[in-house]
Amino acid sequence: MAGRSKSTLLSAGMLLLAGAHAVTDLFSSTVATLQPVLGERFDLSLTQAGVTSGVFMFASAIMQLPFGIWSDRLHSRMFSILGPLAAAVFLSSICLANGFAMLLALAALGGMGVAAFHPQSTKEAARLSGERKGFGVALFITAGTFGLALGPLYFSAVISAFTFDRFYLAMLPALVLCGLLLWKLPPPGDVTAGPKGIDWAALGSQWKPLTQLYILVVLRSVVQLGTSQFLTLYLTRERGYSIESASLVLAMFFLAASAGSFVGGSLSDRFGGRAVTVLSMAASAPFLGGFLLTDGWISLACLFLGGLMLLLTIPVNVVMAQELVPSQAGIVTSLMMGFAWGMAGITFIPLIGWLGDQVGLQTVLWGVALAPLLGIWPALRLPRG
Repeated sequence: MAGRSKSTLLSAGMLLLAGAHAVTDLFSSTVATLQPVLGERFDLSLTQAGVTSGVFMFASAIMQLPFGIWSDRLHSRMFSILGPLAAAVFLSSICLANGFAMLLALAALGGMGVAAFHPQSTKEAARLSGERKGFGVALFITAGTFGLALGPLYFSAVISAFTFDRFYLAMLPALVLCGLLLWKLPPPGDVTAGPKGIDWAALGSQWKPLTQLYILVVLRSVVQLGTSQFLTLYLTRERGYSIESASLVLAMFFLAASAGSFVGGSLSDRFGGRAVTVLSMAASAPFLGGFLLTDGWISLACLFLGGLMLLLTIPVNVVMAQELVPSQAGIVTSLMMGFAWGMAGITFIPLIGWLGDQVGLQTVLWGVALAPLLGIWPALRLPRG
C-alpha cells in the first residue's frame, strides 16, 4: 500500500492539481503584494487598504462555502479549471481600475475564482493521496503556498518590465496552464458516492470538534493575514524598505508558509493532528514577536520561523475535518480553508487597518504576533489522533 500511495501522489492528475493550486494562490497574493502601489495609485488610507483586503477575502474565502456545497453536488473538474482562469484574468486586470469602486469589483471577481478552485481540488487531492492523506494534502497545499511565495517576486518583475499600467500581461502564463488543465485534467473519481446535498446529521454529530477546529483556523488566519496584508506597508513606512525589498520579505514569509505546510502534514502522519496544532500555537508567537523586537537578519529569521510554525496546521486541520465527516469533504474543506480564512479577513483585517491608522502599525502588529497564544487551550481540547 505504501508503494501504491507514493505512486498515486506522483500521478499526472495530482501534478496538474498541484500546478493549478500554485497558479491560483500566486494570484491570490496580488492584493497584498500591490498594497503600496494601489495605495499610491488610488490614494488609499490604511482603512481603505484594509477594506480592499476584506473584500478580496470575502470573495476568495467566504465564498468557498457555497462552492464547497456545489462541488459536493456537481463533482465537476470545471471548478479546478475555471477557478484559476478567473483569478488570473480579473486580478491581473486590476491595473485597469478607474477608481476605488472598480478596484473592489476586480478584487471580488478575482477572489471568486480563487474560491471556486479550492474545495473540489482539495477534496480530489485527498482522494488521490490514499492512506497518506496528511502528506498528500500537504503536498497539494505546499504547491499553493509556494505559488503564494512566488507571487510578490513575479508581480514585481512584471511591473519592473512592463510598468503597472500593463500589469494585465501577468495573466499570460496562467492562460497556458488553464488550457492544459482543460485538455488533460481527469474527471473526479467515484462521482456517484455519497450524498448529493448537505448531510446535516453527519455534520451535527461532529459539531464540537469541528467548532474547535474552526476557531483555531480563524485565529491562525487572523495572524497570517494580519501579517501578510500589512507587511509591505509596515516595512516601507516603518523601516524604510523599498517596495522591491519589502516584496522580497513578503515572498520569504509566504515561503515559510510553504515550508510549514509541508512539514506539518508529514508531522501529523507521525504524531497526530492535535500535537502539531498545539506546537504551532505555542511556538509561533515568540518568533513573530522576535521579528518586531529585532532588526536585520535576526528579525527576518524570526519572521521566517514564526511563519513556518504558524502554518504547520494548514493541511493538518483540513485532514482532521475531512476525517471527522468524510461524506461532506467539500463542505468541511471549505469551512477550514476558506470560510474561516474569509471570516478572519472581512472582520479583522479592516479592523487592523483602522487600528493602524489610530495607534500605528507597530503596536497593532504586536497584538497580531501574540494572538496564537490564545489557541493553546482549544488546541489541547481537540480529539487525539
